[in-house]
This record gives sequence, C-alpha cells and structure tokens, in this order.
Amino acid sequence: MLDIRTFGPQGGNVLYKALAHPVAANALVAMEQAFAGQTLAVYDPDDTARTLAALYPGLRPACIYVHDTEQVGLPDGFGGTKRALVDLPHTEADLVLALSFEDEKMRTRLDGLLRSRTLHTLAPARLPDSMIVTGRPYLDRLNFATNFSFFRDDDRFATRLVTANYWSSYGAENLRYWMQLYDHTGQIIANWEQKVEDPASGIIVDSSEVRTRFDLPAFTGQLFIHVLGARGHDVVKYALDTWGKNGDQSLSVTHDANAWPSVRYATLPAPEGDEKLRVWIQNSHATVIPKGAITFNPMGHEDHRGVDREIGPFETYAVDVNALFPDLTWPAQLEMRSGRHLVRPRYEIEQRGRTRIAHLNVERDNLRPDPAIKAFPPSLGRGFLLPFPILDPKHFESFIQPNPMSESLETLPVRLDIFDENGMQTASHFLGNLPRDHSTAIALHDLTDRPGHADLVYDFRDGGEGDGWLHALMRYRNRESDHAAETSFGAHIFNTLMTWRSEPQSYSGPPPGLTTRLFLKLGHSELRSFCCLIHPASIEGTSKSETVLLLHGADGSLIAETTIHIAPSGSFTVRPHELFDGAHLKRAGEGGYVLIRDLTCRLFGYHGLDNGHGGFSLDHMFGF
Repeated sequence: MLDIRTFGPQGGNVLYKALAHPVAANALVAMEQAFAGQTLAVYDPDDTARTLAALYPGLRPACIYVHDTEQVGLPDGFGGTKRALVDLPHTEADLVLALSFEDEKMRTRLDGLLRSRTLHTLAPARLPDSMIVTGRPYLDRLNFATNFSFFRDDDRFATRLVTANYWSSYGAENLRYWMQLYDHTGQIIANWEQKVEDPASGIIVDSSEVRTRFDLPAFTGQLFIHVLGARGHDVVKYALDTWGKNGDQSLSVTHDANAWPSVRYATLPAPEGDEKLRVWIQNSHATVIPKGAITFNPMGHEDHRGVDREIGPFETYAVDVNALFPDLTWPAQLEMRSGRHLVRPRYEIEQRGRTRIAHLNVERDNLRPDPAIKAFPPSLGRGFLLPFPILDPKHFESFIQPNPMSESLETLPVRLDIFDENGMQTASHFLGNLPRDHSTAIALHDLTDRPGHADLVYDFRDGGEGDGWLHALMRYRNRESDHAAETSFGAHIFNTLMTWRSEPQSYSGPPPGLTTRLFLKLGHSELRSFCCLIHPASIEGTSKSETVLLLHGADGSLIAETTIHIAPSGSFTVRPHELFDGAHLKRAGEGGYVLIRDLTCRLFGYHGLDNGHGGFSLDHMFGF
C-alpha cells in the first residue's frame, strides 16, 4: 500500500496534492536521480517524509530530524527514531533535505547546523508563480484545485468533458484550466491552457478537437486538470460523456474522478454471462505501481487476485476481470484493493456490441457502524435514504444492488420504499439483513408498473448495523433497444430541519442543506440531455418544491427560465428540448446548460443523454 496521507485534520491534505502534482513530479524525479547513491538527512517540520518517500522512493531518508521535543525518540516510520534538530550537525548522512517549499525560511532556520553541507529543499518542486494565487500561502488548497479524467479518442470512441464556470459564483476571475494529457504508456502527449473569461460560462474539452489540434494518434489515457484561480472550494467537478463513432451505438456518462486516492473501491459488479468487464487502472503518481499491488476480490471474501504486472507512472492499463474470475457472475459483486495508487477508477462493460462505462466509489476505511443511526428521533424521519429513478417499466428494466461501502461493515439491513412521480408511495419491500458477501439484485420493474423513484433506507427489524454510508448500484436497460446504463451513489438525510452531524448536507456552508444548485448540460449533435429529478423527503409533511430551471448560454448569459413543482417523494423528468423554446436552445448552443435552482429544498438527480434510438446514458448529477 502506498503510505501517503491524503486527508488531514482540516480535510484534504494539500501537501499531498503539492507533492503529487505532475509539475512537482518532474522536479522530484530529477532530485531522485541527482541524489542517487547518497544518504539523506531529512528535516521534517510537517510530518511529510512518509508521503514523500512513498511517492518518490529515491528520496527515502536515512535519518529524520524534528523540532518538536515530544516527537524526539518516537519511531520515524523507516526503522529508526526521530532525532532532535539541534543534533543535525552530527549527522552521518551525505545530504540534508528540508521538507518545505519555503526555501528562504529553511535556510534561515537551519543556518549554523549544516557544517558545510549543502541544504536542499522542496523549492525546485514549487509550481511557477503563474500557477498560484498571489498573496496566498503556497499550500493554500485553492492553489491545488486538481483532478484527473479518463480521456479517449480512437476509431471507435470519443469523449467529452463538460462543466461550467461555477467558480465565478465565488468571485473567481481570470480563470484558466491547465491540462496535461497522458497516453496509455504514461507519456505526455499534449499540454495546454484553456481560458475561461465569462462568468458562469460553459466549459467543454472534446477529445476529437484535442486530437486534431495537436495532431495526435489514437489515444486512451488520462487528462490531468488544474483550475488556476479557483475560488470557493478546490473540487473540480465535471461530467464525462463517452460515445461510439462510425455506427457504434455505445453511449455512457460518468461523474468526476474524486481527486483523493483510496485504499479500496467498491460498486463493481461481476460480469453477466455474455459480458466482458475491464477496469481501467490509471496510475495517479510518478512512481511505479508494483506487480500485485492492486488486487480484486469477491465482496466479503479474502480471495485476492492481483494485477500481474507493474504499472508505470501515469500509465493506463485495462484489467480483464473475466480472466481473473472466470466463474464469477452478476449479481455477485467485487471489491478493488487499490492501495492509494489511483483516484476513482472507471470500469467498462462490453455486451452484445455495445459498451458502457461507470465509476467505482470510495470504500471508506475511517467509518465504523454507529448505534446512533438505529435510534434516530422522529424529527429525522426515515433518516438516511438513497433516492434513485425507476424508469417507466413499460419500456425499461430497473435493478438495484446494495453495496457495502466501508471496510468494517458486515451487514446491510435495508428496505425499498417505492413512489410514483406524484410522490404517492406504491410499495415497500424489505430486502432483509443482507450479509457483506450477498449477491442480491432487485428488479424494480417487477415491483411497480409506474415510473417514479425508490428510496433505499435502513430497516433494522432483523438486526444489523448502519454506518451512514449506504450505497447501491443501479442498472437500467431499454427493453426495445437492449441498451443499458448504470450508476451508483450513496445515501443522505434529505430536507429535515433537524441535523445529525453533517446531514442534511449543504453544497456550501454548514447543514442543514435545504437548497439546490444542479448542473445539466444540453448535449450536442443528435444527443439530447435529460435528468431524472427527485424530491427526496426523509420526513413527511413538507411542501412542494419551487424549482427554477435557468437556461444559460455557452457564454454564461441567462437566456430563459421556467418553474416546475415536485411533490415531496415525487419526481420529474427534465427534458430541456421540451421545456424551452427551440430558438432559445439554439442560442444557448454547445456549452449551454440548465442550472436547476431551488431555495426551498434539496433535490437530487440523475442526468444523461438520449440518442433518439433507444440509446441513453445515466449517472448522478453534481451540484455546486
């Protein structure tokens, strides 16, 4: 496992992002090469050494010095003990490296302790001044608004990253997207900046346009994204469309990659009998992933089967899951032990001539079952619920599979509450107290004959435990075209005035989260967008939504708006081409979008594209 700290007391560990950034990686790999064959004495003022050595093994320290007297004598993580900084003059190491980006500060602090040795710092790995915000500390989180995206363009597939300049609502100006594209070998094949001049404007990065602009061969790799000048928060959100070329009817959409590497991922279905399943491993770092460091196992069973080769820095490699588990089939599910080597991976299923892509989700290592969830007061109603659409059973099959999503969870006591589009409950189905290794998938189209949605909720009637990280995989299939799509997400508490810890979550600010701001792209060419918009209600007795749909042009201008009302526990399918005038949609153009805004409640949604011939995509939406 990669021994890195991705989270600290204040959330995401900015130092990790600063060390792992591709620009920093170039300098640190060069430092590894320059220091080869020499021993390092490391001054570690911020507990950085283990993360640095994990990412750059050539910078492994021979001894560590600290200034905190209470740390002196404690294990240093490398087989020795931490030494007092005042003893640095007596070090036997060849070189001294201070683990700080502040070169002048370190030289002032350590002057007199070096005994003619040259002091090295992390300053060569600093981003250039043009990439950071003037006046802020270097390790400010807004200097490292970064993420990765799966990115592909070949004779069969194209990809398109779509988002909006939501940073401008937090006061960002002169925004730039700095991007670096890697091919499947991990080699950089393009690097560019994309200026975002207009507030609230749409943002598109199209693989075919990039391929043409840089005269690239076919590629399957990853795109590193750094938003320069970010404000408000450091989360880079986007939707990624994948579609087939040359008559291929494949169509998929996936959510952003989640910029923090995890120990484990789940929501990975085993393949059906006629499916080929591959998981795209995309190394997020400038160090090699060792052979066997990434493994897969059936959920709840310690039958680990590893990737039987090294994966180079920033390399993309497709793992053949069928070959690893030839006898495992849906509705079995798998767990991926990724060892913090990569951000949220994608998986791709090929079936009957089409492919579909979805993402795995982070399996938490810091959660334990919480007895408090069993004893929620009436003011929290049904508490945690995972809302998801049931597409019209006349035309679609809809399936759900609950997923264990924390390492310590052994049971899943769950129930399905089913609602029509008007918010009327039509059925309730207790799934039982499922074990961690369950192979259960429920066909929703057999439980109701109406479109609407269902909530997956905790139900402790037969015992079991809850950790507040309730997840499920949802799979949909068009009965006529056979086209399929799938998505996965987790539960929250929705639209209660009373709060429990961070719930109901807010897009910005503290809970309770009782407002909505969701992004819906418009689509392109013959692909029209839609979203299944749900009004989740943990408690009864709340009011209809006051949901405003704001049509924005590619330049961010507001072109038109309309209002809809959704009953609590009700749902509504938003199709922009049916709700807005054709002239307005044409004016919005490619890069235009609909902002779904509600100041009365928090809605949740699933968005996708429809090709008009039975092909569709679906994944959960993002808000900001």
